[in-house]
Amino acid sequence: MTDSLRITLVGGPTALIEYGGLRLLTDPTFDPPGPHPVGQRSLDKLTGPAIEASDLTPVDAVLLSHDQHPDNLDDAGRALLAEVPLVITTSAAAARINGNTSALEPWQHVELERPGGAATVTIYGTPAVHGPEGYDASSGPVIGFVLTGEDLPTVYVSGDNASLRVVDEVADSFGPIDGAVLFCGRARTARLDANLTLSGRRAAQAAELLEADWIVPVHTEGWGHFSEGVAEVVEAFEAVGLDELLRVIDPGETIELETDW
Repeated sequence: MTDSLRITLVGGPTALIEYGGLRLLTDPTFDPPGPHPVGQRSLDKLTGPAIEASDLTPVDAVLLSHDQHPDNLDDAGRALLAEVPLVITTSAAAARINGNTSALEPWQHVELERPGGAATVTIYGTPAVHGPEGYDASSGPVIGFVLTGEDLPTVYVSGDNASLRVVDEVADSFGPIDGAVLFCGRARTARLDANLTLSGRRAAQAAELLEADWIVPVHTEGWGHFSEGVAEVVEAFEAVGLDELLRVIDPGETIELETDW
């Protein structure tokens, strides 16, 4: 079947995915620029959202990879959660959120009714390692997502994951993967000499493992602790001859993806 889905990039990790008639929003970040405290340190937000939250509603569900870091859920994003019918996230985040939540562990799933009630979209939780292997206990729990449905493409949304082992597990469990939204940016902080999200080079390796038809890189701009931008992602994909897979979206823009599946 040939059909399409639409992705609108708000900025950072925040994107609206229109899939199977549903409007799914990833990691809401809508604060203006400024410092965001995290324990004894802060993360600096450099740019505000290209689209205001009020211009994206209605939203059917939020796919929240985690709530403990402000570059994935800032103050305005957290306020939005109370207005959304469903927030799909980790068990730890669900316990802290005031709203309608569905807690997912890796490989568990939830089904959402599509408009018209004739079919559903299934959303699976996937593992994510927000740093080097074994760093999970320090960073707190994080999940990614896989979207599936009858006559719909299989789409992987990585969340803040730096592990190629995890990507390989997703490919083995859900392949063929039609497309992926990969959180990149090579996030780094002073307290840890390691990458917390995918670099451009590792994103290209992830694309090879997934054998996807297209890759949309997000979470590459807007925060001071990102050490790479989208240009480095493009360069890395070009270096291994995979640049035709990339679908780069500027903040505020929408892309329509047509795929045979």
